[in-house]
Amino acid sequence: MPTLRQEALPEDMRLLLRDYPRDAWPDHPNFAASIQNWMGAHVMFGQLAESIRLNSEGYLEKQIDPDDHARRLSHYGNLLVRNLHGHHHWEDRKFFPELSAIDGRFDHGLDTLEADHVALDDLLDQFTRQSNRVVKLTQLDKAQAREEAHSVHDLSGVLKGFLSRHLSDEEDLVVPILLHHKLRG
Repeated sequence: MPTLRQEALPEDMRLLLRDYPRDAWPDHPNFAASIQNWMGAHVMFGQLAESIRLNSEGYLEKQIDPDDHARRLSHYGNLLVRNLHGHHHWEDRKFFPELSAIDGRFDHGLDTLEADHVALDDLLDQFTRQSNRVVKLTQLDKAQAREEAHSVHDLSGVLKGFLSRHLSDEEDLVVPILLHHKLRG
């Protein structure tokens, strides 16, 4: 399992958050639809991870048929992994460099978020391999598939927790920059 950062961003990396507190964002004139859409993707990632965790839990408690579980795991797992990779690839290649060029005070925070993305890639790789194994075993050996599903359940919980912390930190760092510099409007 990759080493995942547990602590929130240090206070010095959340400089503008004092001037642009989270509860005031929706009413801010620079809170553009593009910012809302970006944050909406974050909500979707958490929902997908929770859906996968609940699907695995239902399967392990024998409330969900093995084939239904495998179908859902394959579908929602693919959605989560594919969209997360695309989302953070765009952030690392385009969005974060744009923010860095606008306001270099936040490079240290952005470096932290990019390091999170590296850890996330490792976690997603592990989740993908284990999920694919469970899906395949569902056709070959249902008892072993059920045993292996415990790992998928655990990984989806780790993933949800990681995303919750990382995405909140990301928003706390990025949204105030966007509001302050009137970006993405």
